[in-house]
Amino acid sequence: MFGKRSPSGVATPNPPTPKPPAQAAPTKTKANKEKTEQFNALKMRLHRKLIDQLDLARMVGDDDTLRAKVKEMVGRLADQENTLLNYNEKQRLVNEVLDETFGLGPLEVLLSDPTISDILVNGPKQVYVERNGRLEVTGIEFRDNAHLMHIIDKIVSAVGRRCDETCPLVDARLADGSRVNAVIPPLAIDGPSMSIRRFGADPLTWDDYIAFKSVTPEIRDFLSACVKARLNIVVVGGTGSGKTTLLNNLSSFIPDTERIVTIEDAAELQLRQPHVVRLETRPANIEGKGRISIRELLINSLRMRPDRIVVGECRGSETLDMLQAMNTGHDGSLTTVHANSTRDVVARVETMVMMAGFDLPLRAIRQQFASAIQILVQAQRLPGGSRKLISVTEVTGMEGDVITMQDIFTFEQTGIAENGRTCGRFVATGIRPSFFDRLKSAGCGMDPAIFTRQVLMTDDGEEE
Repeated sequence: MFGKRSPSGVATPNPPTPKPPAQAAPTKTKANKEKTEQFNALKMRLHRKLIDQLDLARMVGDDDTLRAKVKEMVGRLADQENTLLNYNEKQRLVNEVLDETFGLGPLEVLLSDPTISDILVNGPKQVYVERNGRLEVTGIEFRDNAHLMHIIDKIVSAVGRRCDETCPLVDARLADGSRVNAVIPPLAIDGPSMSIRRFGADPLTWDDYIAFKSVTPEIRDFLSACVKARLNIVVVGGTGSGKTTLLNNLSSFIPDTERIVTIEDAAELQLRQPHVVRLETRPANIEGKGRISIRELLINSLRMRPDRIVVGECRGSETLDMLQAMNTGHDGSLTTVHANSTRDVVARVETMVMMAGFDLPLRAIRQQFASAIQILVQAQRLPGGSRKLISVTEVTGMEGDVITMQDIFTFEQTGIAENGRTCGRFVATGIRPSFFDRLKSAGCGMDPAIFTRQVLMTDDGEEE
C-alpha cells in the first residue's frame, strides 16, 4: 500500500500505476457485428412479409416492371418498420431484399461484375473471386449454412437437378451459361461449398484472344482452315486453362449450313450457328435410377444425322465412342481432354478407353487415336494468370507402337516480368503439316510461308 520512506521518515504512497489504453478495436468489431446481425434480421423480416403479401402470378409486365413494383412494395414495408436507417442503408436494404427475391442473394453483386472470372464460396462466411488470373477475398457473406443452401437449391432446381444428402455433389449452370459445382455436408466439412466458372453474356472472341496476346492471327487462320476442312481436333489443357472457351471459339468456324450436335455434362457452349441440337446429361433420381451419361448421349447422337459432333469434355468411357465416331464418317468433330501436355493425351485416352470395359490391346487403341485425331491444341494457364494457346500439334501416325506427333506452332516462354506475368514468343517451327494439300482441296488454302521457322509475335505484341 505504501512505498519507500522519504528522508523525513514519512512513508509516501507509490505513484499510481498507469492504466493500459482502452482496447477500442474489439469493441468496434463487436458493435459492427451486432449491427450486421440487426440488419440481416431486418432483411429477413422484410423478405417474409414480402412473400406473404406478394402474388407474382397476378402481377403483369416484363421483368423490369415487376422489379419496380416489388421495389416500391419493399420500400413501404421498410418504412413501416420505423427503423433508424439513413437513405443509403435503406437503399441497400431494399436492393438486397430484391436480390433475395429475384436473384441469388449476395452473389448478385459479384455476378454483375464483368471483371470476375470465378466465384469460390467456401462456406457461408468466406467468398473468394478471381480477377485477372489472381484470387482475392471479398467481404461478401451469407447469413448461415441454411442461407447458402437456399441459394444452391435455387440454382440447381432451375435446371431440373437437386442437391441434398442423397446427392451431395451437383453440376449445374446459370442462365448465362456459367458453370456451377456445389458440394454440401457431409462431404463438405466446413459448410456448403460452391464454385462458379463465369461464362459471361459477352464471351471472348478471337479478336479478344489476339488483343490479349493469347494467340496470333496466323494461328487463328490456320485453326479456321482446319475446322472448315473437317479435321478432328482435340483441345488439351488443365483445370482453368480455358479449354471450353477455346472449344467454343473453334466451333465458330463451322459453316452455318451444317447440323451440329453438342453433348455436355452442364451445357456451357454457346454456338452461334442456326442448326444446333444441344444435349445435356441427366443425374440419377432419388432412387438411383434414370441417369443418362455422355456415352449414352454420344451413341444416340450418331442416329441424329449430325454433320459435326462437339463433346464438351471426354473424361471416361465415352472416349472410345468418340474415337469410333471420328473414324466412321463424322469428320470435323471437336472435344476437350484434361492433360498436362499433348504427349500426355495419349496415356489419358488409353486409360479412358479402358474404362469402357473392353479388353482392347494398347496398339489397337493407339491406332484408333492416330487415325481419328489430326490436331491437338493445348491451352495453358501460365504464371501470373494469363491463358495462352501454347502449342498446335499434328498427329502424324504411328511408328511401330508409338504415336508420332510434330509441333506446328508453339509458345516459347522467355521469363517472368516484374508484375509476375509470363513473357515469351509465338514461333512457327518450320514444319508444314502433312494435311496441307487437304486444306487446299477444301478451299482453305493458306500461304505456305507461315510455316517457315519464324517468330510470329512476342508476348508484348511486337512483330519480328
